[in-house]
Amino acid sequence: MDQVATLRLESVDLQSSRNNKEHHTQEMGVKRLTVRRGQPFYLRLSFSRPFQSQNDHITFVAETGPKPSELLGTRATFFLTRVQPRNVWSASDFTIDSNSLQVSLFTPANAVIGHYTLKIEISQGQGHSVTYPLGTFILLFNPWSPEDDVYLPSEILLQEYIMRDYGFVYKGHERFVTSWPWNYGQFEEDIIDICFEILNKSLYYLKNPAKDCSQRNDVVYVCRVVSAMINSNDDNGVLQGNWGEDYSKGVSPLEWNGSVAILQQWSARGGQPVKYGQCWVFASVMCTVMRCLGVPTRVVSNFRSAHNVDRNLTIDTYYDRNAEMLSTQKRDKIWNFHVWNECWMIRKDLPPGYNGWQVLDPTPQQTSSGLFCCGPASVKAIREGDVHLAYDTPFVYAEVNADEVIWLLGDGQAQEILAHNTSSIGKEISTKMVGSDQRQSITSSYKYPEGSPEERAVFMKASRKMLGPQRASLPFLDLLESGGLRDQPAQLQLHLARIPEWGQDLQLLLHIQRVPDSTHPRGPIRLVVRFCAQALLHGGGTQKPFWRHTVRMNLDFGKETQWPLLLPYSNYRNKLTDEKLIRVSGIAEVEETGRSMLVLKDICLEPPHLSIEVSERAEVGKALRVHVTLTNTLMVALSSCTMVLEGSGLINGQIAKDLGTLVAGHTLQIQLDLYPTKAGPRQLQVLISSNEVKEIKGYKDIFVTVAGAP
Repeated sequence: MDQVATLRLESVDLQSSRNNKEHHTQEMGVKRLTVRRGQPFYLRLSFSRPFQSQNDHITFVAETGPKPSELLGTRATFFLTRVQPRNVWSASDFTIDSNSLQVSLFTPANAVIGHYTLKIEISQGQGHSVTYPLGTFILLFNPWSPEDDVYLPSEILLQEYIMRDYGFVYKGHERFVTSWPWNYGQFEEDIIDICFEILNKSLYYLKNPAKDCSQRNDVVYVCRVVSAMINSNDDNGVLQGNWGEDYSKGVSPLEWNGSVAILQQWSARGGQPVKYGQCWVFASVMCTVMRCLGVPTRVVSNFRSAHNVDRNLTIDTYYDRNAEMLSTQKRDKIWNFHVWNECWMIRKDLPPGYNGWQVLDPTPQQTSSGLFCCGPASVKAIREGDVHLAYDTPFVYAEVNADEVIWLLGDGQAQEILAHNTSSIGKEISTKMVGSDQRQSITSSYKYPEGSPEERAVFMKASRKMLGPQRASLPFLDLLESGGLRDQPAQLQLHLARIPEWGQDLQLLLHIQRVPDSTHPRGPIRLVVRFCAQALLHGGGTQKPFWRHTVRMNLDFGKETQWPLLLPYSNYRNKLTDEKLIRVSGIAEVEETGRSMLVLKDICLEPPHLSIEVSERAEVGKALRVHVTLTNTLMVALSSCTMVLEGSGLINGQIAKDLGTLVAGHTLQIQLDLYPTKAGPRQLQVLISSNEVKEIKGYKDIFVTVAGAP
């Protein structure tokens, strides 16, 4: 019998273009093989002679991590078989064509994600084997696979929560919600490598690299690691938080347009935290990382979001008799808004019924298992008050459900309760609508309607679990169950007389109506109303008052009256933070009883608006003329204006321009050409900043056709 020539591997084709398209990763490029677990991909191996299945034995070896081990799930050895076995590493469905072998490789839907090396060992009969490297590939989570824990059975939702590389963050105030365009850019060329670099710089990896890599098959574990690594409180995470007003050593959180520049800067500087982030920056960067890794993710804003450190489900705020909101030493606060993420997954670590959207919050508010991270907390568990379930569910429950108690402070002591609000926290919980630029309210996913029997029952259930035996000594629960506060002899409301614009005087109307109460059922009352205006900070605190006013009036029973108030621009011109938010508060003292009533009005000042127009159809590689127009509607000049443009698939990186000074009443017109690099739906983001107004932002949705399309 003739000796059969030794089988040698001569070349390999990883078929990246075909595989990446079938695995929904072609947006990352086709130079490298990037595939999703639980789904076959194809290779073509070319040998020195035809492959003979009865004599030639091929063993495939796939490895990831620093110390690959079959026991840890970071090394897989598998043979060529005719039929694909279920949910294990396998090579099957092969065809022989002359000297080449076309083979289908399958990775299980619970495989470890990461960078893999792939090699084959070839042997004949009982002879020794020869090893050949085949190349490398990246393995990601697969929300298209029913076997994967991140499976999302809707192509429309997958296009939004995996494939969409831009979106909106909702900011501002519950009554003045503003949409803030953001470039996620998860498919930019080097982002996937930076995502794994983030995992490899985590404290878990540094402590035990092999064990950390072995746990990357678990989406719950990966989410928690990313949540900790987006902030830099414990580690060399991506972003350093800054909630002050001095950003001179970095970039103001308001001046970021997207995640790509942040992630690239972090990587280029060897993992040094990027300065600076606040909640919407942390959450938007985490959205980029999770979508890139293959986990359906969205960004969620919660307006009037509680930070309840002592877990008593109540936040106390204090005013003095002059209506000034006072700072407090307590760490509890109510953010004007707070932004976090939701990731879609099956929760095998929880009882049945808690799958679906899970809250993850990368903003460093408190530690979880010793690190600054938060979640995943099941949205369903939050709605039902099941605060005993992992992870960090009590904290997130309080963010959307805590009660607010407002106290009048005098001589350093709380003298009376001005208000007890059971429904003022957790308002307008919002995310981007699927397939649209509109905002979607998802408040009902987090809680039952405010004031409904179900909502109060869930609140009592959660409070008993969180407070335990000390519950009986908490006065706020007694208040809650007693049916509220004493009645008031008048109703007070503050209204805006016209739309508030930055640079204009603000006109308000105080509306007062005399109503019957137990103390003065029908008689007239005398009121002294003291007003105060303060800059409202993102963290819910205020700065020192910049305007005070006092009104005295007599009010007959059954009568109502309106009183105009003027807050001049000169009072607030240099007193506001970048958010341009004002809190006007008034305390009305009833002279007959000495009792007090509170009236509040938060004002969000409108910045000038910019417009963006494109003059023709957008096509890959062809010049696209863009027109940006900004009219300064303010009473003052905008100085040191700069413009930054960004948009994945439209611009590589960013385009920045200095624009100088824009005089009051004048219009700035800018024209420039872009050369789109990717087809499909794209978004151009434009940010104009000045010394006076930090965030004048606009966007334009642009559909880019392939080159030469009819």
